[in-house]
Formats: sequence, C-alpha cells, structure tokens
Amino acid sequence: MPSTRLSRRCGKIMFAFGAFVASGCAIPEPAHAFPFDFFGLFGSDKDGPPPVTPNAVVYDVVFEGVPDKGLEQSLRDASTLYRLREEPPPDGTGVLRRAEADLPRLTDALWGAGYYDGLVTITVASVPVAGESRDNAAIRRAEALRGRAIVPVRIVVQPGQLFTISDVLVLSAETGAVFPPDVLPARVTRLKAGDPASSASVLAAEARIVDHFRSRGYPFAKIARRDPVVDHRSKTMHVSFFVDPGPVAGLGPVTVRGTQDVDPAVVRSFIYTEPGDPYSPKALADIRKSVSRIEALASVRVREAEALDAYGNLPLTVDVTERPPRLFGFGVQYSTIDGPGARVYWAHRNLFGGAERLRLDATVSATDSARSGAPTHKEFDWSDIGGRFSASFLKPALWGSRNDLLIDGYVYREVTEGYTARAVGGTAAIRHRFTDRFSIQGGIEAERGQASDVLGRIDYTLIGLPVGLTYDSTDSLLDPTEGFRVTASLAPYPSFFGSDPGIFIARGQASTYYALDEERSYVLAGRIGLGSITGAALDEIPANRRFYAGGGGSVRGYVYQSLGPRGPFDEPIGGRSLLEGSIEARIKVTDVIGIVPFMDAGTAFESSFPDFDETIRVSAGIGLRYYTGIGPIRVDVAFPLNRQHGDSTAALYISLGQAF
Repeated sequence: MPSTRLSRRCGKIMFAFGAFVASGCAIPEPAHAFPFDFFGLFGSDKDGPPPVTPNAVVYDVVFEGVPDKGLEQSLRDASTLYRLREEPPPDGTGVLRRAEADLPRLTDALWGAGYYDGLVTITVASVPVAGESRDNAAIRRAEALRGRAIVPVRIVVQPGQLFTISDVLVLSAETGAVFPPDVLPARVTRLKAGDPASSASVLAAEARIVDHFRSRGYPFAKIARRDPVVDHRSKTMHVSFFVDPGPVAGLGPVTVRGTQDVDPAVVRSFIYTEPGDPYSPKALADIRKSVSRIEALASVRVREAEALDAYGNLPLTVDVTERPPRLFGFGVQYSTIDGPGARVYWAHRNLFGGAERLRLDATVSATDSARSGAPTHKEFDWSDIGGRFSASFLKPALWGSRNDLLIDGYVYREVTEGYTARAVGGTAAIRHRFTDRFSIQGGIEAERGQASDVLGRIDYTLIGLPVGLTYDSTDSLLDPTEGFRVTASLAPYPSFFGSDPGIFIARGQASTYYALDEERSYVLAGRIGLGSITGAALDEIPANRRFYAGGGGSVRGYVYQSLGPRGPFDEPIGGRSLLEGSIEARIKVTDVIGIVPFMDAGTAFESSFPDFDETIRVSAGIGLRYYTGIGPIRVDVAFPLNRQHGDSTAALYISLGQAF
C-alpha cells in the first residue's frame, strides 16, 4: 500500500493512540502472591475462570502468536474477554458479544505497539468469530458446553513486522518552520530513526516537547496537532508535531487559600518567588516543597491561572489544608548496641495560630555496660538506665518575616559503652531562611553537666554562641539523585562567658549526588565529614562532646563510636578531630529494586586537627534498596577491611532512606 496522509487509515492510527493510553491506565489484574511478597518476585496472574456452573457460560482465554510479554499485557488490558473472564455471561451470545467488541480493540492495541499490519482472529469453541452463520455456530457450541465444561476461547495474533520511525519533525504551529536546535534540541524528543513506531513512544515524545517549552517559560505550551504518516511498503512511520508554545510569562502574584486556623502570612513567608520571576514547572514544585515544610499543613497544591495578568505574569493560587493540631505517639525499640528503649512524645502544631510547634519528648533506655571492656557490673544495675526529656518550641515567620525562633530545653542521662553523662541545658536561636535551600542561624546555648569515662570524671559548664548554616539543593530528602548538601556549625564556648573548659567546636559535612543517565537509574554519591575541637586538652573535654567514628551513620561495619584514640582497658575515648567519608554507586535494577556497592573510611584523632596518627579504618559493602512511595528501604551489609579488636566480620543495617 502506498504512503497515505491518514485518511480513513490514519483515523485508525489516531484511534490507536487513544486506545493505547486507555489501556495503559487500566487497573492491572491483582496477582496471587505470598503474604509478604514485598518485592513482587513470587506473584502470578490470577488463576483461570471460575468453576463450571449451569447459570453461566464459563470460558477460558488463551493468547497465541504474541511475540513478547509486553505486547501480550497490552492486549490483555485491551481485551474485554480477558478482563471479564471471572464474570462469565449467562449465555453464549454474551461470549460472542465480548469477542466482537474485542476485535477492533485488539487491532488498535497492535497498532499502538507499532504493528500496523497486524491481524487478530478469535475463535469461540473452535469456531471463528466472523460472519453471521459462524457466529450462530459459535453461540450454539458455547451453549452446548454450559454447565458441562469450560468454553475455550483462543485469540490468535499475527503481528507482522514491527514498524519503525523514519524521521521526526517538530514544527511551529504558527509558521510551519522547524524549531532551531538552540530552541528545541534533538535530544528532547528522544525519538530517532529505527525506534519502534509505538504510540507510547510518540506520546512520550509529545509530553517531553511540551515539558521542554514549559521549562523555558511558556506555561501554555501545547501540541496543536500531530501528524503521523505510515508507509506500509517501507514499514516505517514519519511523525510531525506542530507546537504552539504560547506566550513567555513570569510568575505572578500568589494567593493563599484554605487556611482556617493558621495565619496566611506564615504560608507566604515560605514562598520565595517574586512577581516577574521566570515561570517554570520547577518553580511551582519549589513553592509546593517549601510550603509543605510547615508542620501544621496537611496538603499543598499550587494552581496556575488560565490567563496572564496585565503585566504578562501568571497568577498562582496555593491551596492548603490543615492537619489536626495535636499529635501523640509512642514507640519501643531494641538495639544490640544500646539495649532496649522506649519513647513517648506529644506535640501541638499550631499553638497560637501562627503554626507554632511545641513538642515534648521523653525517652528511656537500658545499656548493658557489662559488654564493655572495662571492669563493670556483671548484672543489670540501675546505673545502666539512661533517659532524656526535652521540650522544643518553634515559632516560624516572626512578624511575617523569613525569621524563625527556635527554643529548646533538655535534661538527660546518657549511658554508652564508652562513657556516662548527665546534663541539663537549653538553646535559643534565630534562623533566617534566604531561600528554601539556604538558611543560617545563630543563638545562645548553655549546658551544665558531668561526664565520666575511663579517663575520669569532668564537671563542666558550657555557655556559647553557636552559629550554623545549611544549604541543600538536592531533589529529594530520602533519595537524592542530584545537587549537594552542606551543613556547618561553629560553637565557641569562651571562658569569659563562664565556660569551663573554654573550648571551640567546629563541624561540617558535605555530600553530593550525580546521575549518570536521564532516567537517574545510575547515581554516584559521595560524602565527607570533618570536625575539630580546640582550646583544651583531650582529657579536659567532656566525653560526650568529643568526636567518635564508627557505626551506621559513620563508618559502616565497625562498632558504634569505636574508632579513634583508645584509653585504659582499650576503651574508645573519642578525639578532638574527625575525618570520615563515603562513596556509593546507586544502581536501579528495576523500578523498585536497586543495589548499592559502597566504601566508607574514617576515624577520630587525638589532635585538634587530623594528623593521621590514628589508623584510617576502611570498610566496603553492598546494599539492597526497595523503593517505596515514601522512600527507599535500605538494607546494607558492611565488611570492615582493617578490623580492630572487637569488630565482627560483617555488620547489617536496616533503615528508611539512603545512607546519606
């Protein structure tokens, strides 16, 4: 057949596009799986038809001649016979009607997959569905089997040759001219000669074109027309897209709706765009992300206006809903390092109507100190009990500004394998949010306590002026694939403020993430952490303020807080400086399963700056990731490569979210 510009034949192709979308959105058949089949490795399709009954014509459907599982699934989704097989009709006529409805649907599904010469035949009880006499025979055969046996239904597919793309043109709907590469790079469509001519790939290219123009500031970009031309002689399809970008726009004024008990000014303080800023879908996503940080809100939706304002900007509306203000929770835990523990907390997320959060936390834990290398009690003792009570208050958007007030108070008794500490203290700070990514804060801190370890007991008082900064340009909190994070803090506790000892603590951590492909299935991640304490000797610094390395959030594979200087009885005593780092290759095997080979290294040092007198401990391992809607479930197995006394050959870590 010669090349045609889609007269009646093309009408079928256009219908195939629609049919493909519908089939793609169909609800998949539930699968029989093991009760805890988290990874979907043991599931299977539903069993066949229900038991034979005299009240219905029970049938079974078999597909034949389908070249691959993906095409077979598309045909199943399009088939009424298959989808309703567990709801048999009352008579043979019902089976025939389903088969007749399936013929054009299945043909459209073939065309949608790129098989434009494909043929489909259906037999009911070995009688082809075609022509009145055969249809009557099929009905009689089906009726004859009612109550006696299952009616066999065969869907025979002759797909023919898969058609491929010959070329793709993206044209202006107004002028008919091809967009130059600087306006629309060829990589945007991701369609090239030789690719399968499936409707899914064409529709995906269409969506990418629209997204590209929207990202360049065209909020009303759309495909005015698509023009696919099929050539049956060469088994190819030429595709032309006619794009109407619409006007370039900036972001307009933002209206906040839906607040009931929360002051709208608080919501506005978390919106960092200004009228006239360039429009982009990312800017809208950033608004939603930043406003969602307000704990009093349950949902955030950003709506675009249907027309530009007089200044050529696009007005926006932020619709929010509020959470119940009060929150109560409790939990129990057990750790092979820390022993058993329990936690209870209460919070109010909108205390005075300005999204103020008041939170009270209480935890209690028991540590078996007999596992330590030092001479200790061999049985449980009340001295093994540790606990913490804290109260925190957050007042966001002081007077409608981007300044937040943070007040924290606490009292605790901490028992670890290396030291025991008890203290009471509090902080008050102001945090200024420059953007959703970048913030700094400064305040005052006071703590009075006592810490004991193998070096002795220290009674201390710390009064200081800590400052810190946070920068986070990553795309996800729990599963970042691009950008970087930096946190840094400086905390001077000078003697003239009344601190004893007078010390200066600095700490920083940076991590970066880089995706190797556009689908972000291959991501490289790296992290480095540094710390330093100056102003006092090691044995003058409270043990709970020193630096420790080792464990799940540090150097995996080694005992928690075990890396660094050692004191009497070979006990870890912490250090005055810290150096640690990690690298990971995050590889997605499927959409939900990933593997992560990694290496960690680091230790603490007795000196105020890393002098490498201590051995840098290195570990390597492999991780499994199961990606959920919340974040990846992480299972890591780490192997210490240069073990020290007390280290096992491997360590297992399970948590939610990536390691860093």
